[in-house]
Amino acid sequence: MGNWLRRIGIVAALVIVGAYAIVALRGPRGVPALLEKRRQIRELEEQNANLEREIQRKRQRIERLKTSPSEQEMEIRRQLKLLRPGETSFILPDPAKPKSEPRP
Repeated sequence: MGNWLRRIGIVAALVIVGAYAIVALRGPRGVPALLEKRRQIRELEEQNANLEREIQRKRQRIERLKTSPSEQEMEIRRQLKLLRPGETSFILPDPAKPKSEPRP
């Protein structure tokens, strides 16, 4: 009789542990949350890589502005909107965005 009770107790404990594991894994802090965190990590890693590329481009541009007089002149002329004698500048309006059709 004691052997049966022991086996039933072990099986009941295993069932309870299994049920708890299933509830814990499917709950708000389980596998779905883990997958969402991994997705967020991937997004942030992509953003970091993009920002690093942008920083590198800006560093290269700064270096070019430091060393190249022609690059400096172009930047100054662009920012101050200066023209040399005989040059003509055309200012074009931004292209109009096509209006989207209303949804029915």
